Amino acid sequence: MRTLGQLLLGVVSAAYPLLWYFGRDSGLFFVLAALMGVLWLIRAATAPTRSQRITALLLAAFFGAALLWQQPASMYWYPVAVNLLMLAVFGSSLMAEQTVIEKLARLQHPDLPPQGVRHTRRVTQIWCVFFIANGLIAALLALSGRHDWWALYTGVIAYILMGLLFAGEWLYRKCVLKV
Repeated sequence: MRTLGQLLLGVVSAAYPLLWYFGRDSGLFFVLAALMGVLWLIRAATAPTRSQRITALLLAAFFGAALLWQQPASMYWYPVAVNLLMLAVFGSSLMAEQTVIEKLARLQHPDLPPQGVRHTRRVTQIWCVFFIANGLIAALLALSGRHDWWALYTGVIAYILMGLLFAGEWLYRKCVLKV
């Protein structure tokens, strides 16, 4: 159930902007908000860490509040909320002994050299800047009422930008750092 729930949450979350944009006028609000709320509750129940449970509960509460107060317009703010939560996770890890990226890197390279630790810290900072910019753009588009642009950006362009950031970091690591 855990794997199925995570897979379904990933697929629906990735498709969320386009699902909401194309279904917003057809009464999809209750179905999509309820589905997302339930999926985030399942994630909270199966999350391996306390911080993941808290994050999942906050997102479930977001959709619960949207349903409770019957606010379909709040659905445009989900990508903003996700970016803020990701910024909180990545940003708070900059204050910790190991950043999120360093922990992931150590799964493949347990004996990460100091150069690798510096690199993972810098990559974590770059992702924080990305989450700020991405969330800000999503918020501005939600406020502007340009829902077609909101759907295009949050449902397509943001994923392309994430992919480019992943690929650029991977190329830099392989070609420059030779790790």
